[in-house]
Amino acid sequence: MKLYFITSNKNKVIEAKKKLGPLGFNIIQEDLQVPEIQADTLEEVALFSAKWAELRARKPFFLEDSGFFVDSLNGFPGVYSAYVFKTLGYMGILRLMEGVDNRDARFVAVIVYNDGKEMKMFRGDVLGTVTQEPKGEGGFGYDPIFIPKGSSRTFAEMDTAEKGSFSHRGKALENMEKWLKNTTK
Repeated sequence: MKLYFITSNKNKVIEAKKKLGPLGFNIIQEDLQVPEIQADTLEEVALFSAKWAELRARKPFFLEDSGFFVDSLNGFPGVYSAYVFKTLGYMGILRLMEGVDNRDARFVAVIVYNDGKEMKMFRGDVLGTVTQEPKGEGGFGYDPIFIPKGSSRTFAEMDTAEKGSFSHRGKALENMEKWLKNTTK
């Protein structure tokens, strides 16, 4: 089954292909440059993007929005993660957290699937902690400063398969895949 993934991020496409490809889904990247609104939740951002893309994209498609939420920073950068990364980078987050004991954080991904008849939303979360300093060369975004619960290594220190076993996006993709299996029988 063909699924169009609306994203400009090739790393996200690679992750989706590794997760869904073996299950018979052909993931095709479609870069529509979807406008991103500023909203209070990832769900609002993803739903707006899916409604915008509904008129412009091949079906069925899905898109994803994700964020990095740091507890001691009241969930910042959260829905502003991409902008904060472009302006401050992960080193800016580490500077904001200097002297902070509570280093709990989470990555959250929200996927919206649209087949032209219905829209369905899927979420994936991964809990973890923010490091004191960046570690690792892999991954992208905040990966060098995030250690998922159950590991002693950052996402940036992991290979793609290991990171995928923890990934928030991977969990959202799994939730979508379970639903697709039940609805496409």
